[in-house]
Amino acid sequence: MRNRVSAAVLLLTLAAPSAMAQATAPAFDAKPLESGSFTPPAAQPSAPAPTTTAPQAVQPEAAPAPKKKKVVKAPPPRERGVITDDPTPSFSADTARLTAEAAQRYRAIAERGGWPALPVGTRLSLGAKGPAVALLRERLMAEGDLEPGAAGKTFDKPLQDAVKRYQQRNGLARSGTVAGATLAAMNIPADVRARQLEQSALRLNDRTFGFGPRYVVVNIPSASVEAIENGTVTRRYVAVVGKPENASPTVEAKIGTVNINPTWTLPTSIIKNEIIPKMRKDPGYLARSNIRILDRSGNTVAPGSIDWNGNNAVNYTLRQDSGARNALGQIRIDMPNRDAVYMHDTPSKKYFAAQDRFYSHGCVRVQDVRSFAAWLLEGTAGVWDKPAIDAAIAIGERKDVRLAKSVPVAWVYMTGYVTDDGKVHFRDDVYSLDTGQAAQVAASKRQMRQAAREAQRITEATGSVPPGAPMPTAGPGATGQMIDPPVPENGRRGWLWW
Repeated sequence: MRNRVSAAVLLLTLAAPSAMAQATAPAFDAKPLESGSFTPPAAQPSAPAPTTTAPQAVQPEAAPAPKKKKVVKAPPPRERGVITDDPTPSFSADTARLTAEAAQRYRAIAERGGWPALPVGTRLSLGAKGPAVALLRERLMAEGDLEPGAAGKTFDKPLQDAVKRYQQRNGLARSGTVAGATLAAMNIPADVRARQLEQSALRLNDRTFGFGPRYVVVNIPSASVEAIENGTVTRRYVAVVGKPENASPTVEAKIGTVNINPTWTLPTSIIKNEIIPKMRKDPGYLARSNIRILDRSGNTVAPGSIDWNGNNAVNYTLRQDSGARNALGQIRIDMPNRDAVYMHDTPSKKYFAAQDRFYSHGCVRVQDVRSFAAWLLEGTAGVWDKPAIDAAIAIGERKDVRLAKSVPVAWVYMTGYVTDDGKVHFRDDVYSLDTGQAAQVAASKRQMRQAAREAQRITEATGSVPPGAPMPTAGPGATGQMIDPPVPENGRRGWLWW
């Protein structure tokens, strides 16, 4: 009895905590025990009590690292292609004679051994000292930029002024520092300078330009335009001239008309060499460029109706409408000539800021061409100052304004020349016309022209053409054949057009 009671009590005692532990511990089998004894299972490990830790301080987010400022380097100083403010014209009636005389002086300098060359990498400015300064003095005295006998090894103010005079004569920025383009120009040998003067003088002797009280000069190597009145340059303009492969020609003509809001008719050479290849890659090119295709009757032709894989497009007229995007810009200066070149505005004005401005197809682009047009139109009926020209452009319609009196214009190629004040100027031979081979070709053409002129003189005096002489171009025996026949279209390679 006692054993049974004890077993029941024990069972009740064990059952209560077992039920309470079900929620927190896994249950075990609580069957009646046969032996009256009980060995409890091993205690289940209890979950560790949570530990209490001090609250952590909230760390502020680190500030982002400051962005590095992008350093924009300033463009290098403009050294070449600088437009001078000298009022003396680069080309006058005495330029050929003065240039020929200077060529003799420079040839004599070359025969005496020339002038010293400064070491490569030389950089000299105000305050510099050393043997290189003494060499610089000798170099500048050779051409007369520095007074003879101005010795010394210190770069002082008089020497700086002499450097600036040299830079002005060579179309360089007047910085007074010898380095870069100035150093390169100083190290050109004397015999090269003599040849530049000799060849320029010969080219000028071939010209028969009629100077007047008002005339215009474009010296191609200088890439500048001079508006000259009564022997003084009243306005000088930055210009863009032909690339070496599309060289601007030497021209003598008369400016008779200013075209406002001009259209542009593309020459066959440009259609063939540039437009057709572009249309093969980009069929929408003509439409974006406001270029229309016209047939022989003047009817507009759709670009899609032309086979651009061949050269059939050259049988049509391609004309670009007026507007700011027109290749000629908004003003064209008409100067009829055998090379069909002219002066004009341009939508590509960025090239005016370049040091070497040889980018066109042969024509001359003029910066601030509206001011130039206003100068040309002085004295023309009506008011044609710059505001009036701007107003006419704003209307958008083409208008041709004829000058009251035509203005002579000369495009010359002078790499070495002397102005009326006696200064000797030099520019780069961008078209390589001063080289020995080019000089031989020019001499041969010069002889042919001289022979033709002599034959012309004899024909006019006797009424008959000398045996073996070229046919005259005017007067008795003339056939209408030009002394120098026009170059065929293929020979021009699409160059003399904008």
